[in-house]
Amino acid sequence: MRGIIFAFLGGAFITLQGVANARISQDIGTWQAATITQLTGFIAALLILMFIRDGKWQRFKQVKPLYLTGGAFAAVVIFSNVTAIQQIGVTFTISTLLIAQLGLTFLIDINGWFGVEKQKMRMPQFIGIGMMIAGVVILGL
Repeated sequence: MRGIIFAFLGGAFITLQGVANARISQDIGTWQAATITQLTGFIAALLILMFIRDGKWQRFKQVKPLYLTGGAFAAVVIFSNVTAIQQIGVTFTISTLLIAQLGLTFLIDINGWFGVEKQKMRMPQFIGIGMMIAGVVILGL
């Protein structure tokens, strides 16, 4: 249940972040908005880390270098979301974003990429993704 709550919060905050960034970018530019978002996110995460102090920081060297590029991915996410929101609106942007996330996670699960356990996908999962894609297409009409 906690996982569902955190997923819901994450989805809600992705949307709020996208809308805020789109507004910031209208005033100062898209890459500037991405920079501010990354900076404030870093500060917030650092403050939380300082209070948690769980001792896991020492294991930093065990992280594969490829996975340390996550922040760079976030910059592209921010730029893409801001640009899309300005061009096609919030609802269509987030709907399309969810389809892209589902499609890639589907491939990751099926192939076991990034060290995740392979998942078998059956017809209900394919039907579900197809229905979501159809919903986004209908939404965009």
